[in-house]
Amino acid sequence: MTRNAMSQAVRYGALMMAAGLSMTAGVAQAQDSKGTVKLAYVEWASEVASTNVVRAVLEQQGYDVEMDSLGAAVMWQAVGTGDADAIVAAWLPTTHGDYMAKVKDQVEDLGPNLNGTKLGLVVPAYTYEKVSSIADLNANADLFDDKIVGIDPGAGLMAQTEDAIDEYGLDDMQLQSSSGPAMTSALASAIDDKADIVVTGWTPHWMFARWDLKYLDDPKKAYGDAEHIDTVVHKGLKERLPGAYAILDNFHWTPDQMGEVMLMNQEDGSDPYENAKKWVEENPDVVAEWTDGTAQ
Repeated sequence: MTRNAMSQAVRYGALMMAAGLSMTAGVAQAQDSKGTVKLAYVEWASEVASTNVVRAVLEQQGYDVEMDSLGAAVMWQAVGTGDADAIVAAWLPTTHGDYMAKVKDQVEDLGPNLNGTKLGLVVPAYTYEKVSSIADLNANADLFDDKIVGIDPGAGLMAQTEDAIDEYGLDDMQLQSSSGPAMTSALASAIDDKADIVVTGWTPHWMFARWDLKYLDDPKKAYGDAEHIDTVVHKGLKERLPGAYAILDNFHWTPDQMGEVMLMNQEDGSDPYENAKKWVEENPDVVAEWTDGTAQ
């Protein structure tokens, strides 16, 4: 064999060895995965934070995770049909109550992952000094250009706001559909100009940490009492992926903990997934409570 032919043979052998190692690594990686968990969520700041944190924890424990951002109605449909394995974004009993009722036979509610939520109409503190109650909106409609700035039209909060408009007889106010980010953008612009604005709001949300905001009083309780955010899974997940099910069942955190992640996500150029991984790495004691006894 000539030196040139020998060199080619060596190179060919090295390439084949590298390919073999790559294939072996790929097979090993596939074998290392405990399975794929599909998470659906709504594009709300709170649910972006929680779903990414759960993803980071599941991946840390050896699962592959797929995330799908959907409207509220489609999200619930997905967990009902099994197109999604789980959601950690179920606002109950009121906001998503109608959606839950439609799929209750196909899903399992694992209970609250966060307590102490609230919904209603929100104004800047300087506006609250002039208008402090939902009942006062109609008489002051001109202050708000006759509109309430809302979020995505499929959200339960929007349906509750339509009911509140009827309950309080707000004939001079129109509910304007937009999205969560568009709502906070409108709020930011109004506050920069010291203009009056009323928006649909909920707690937990990073906007309460950024600005001085107030809920309008709701004497008729059109928005109900405090809610909780639940984890809901498609029936059968416990048998198919018991370890992932256990982590989802254990997942529970506080509004302050969620707020830390939401504020991280508001930094320019930040990545919610990378922020979630960072938070998980920096809070091992909390995460340990979620993963305790789940090595399956």
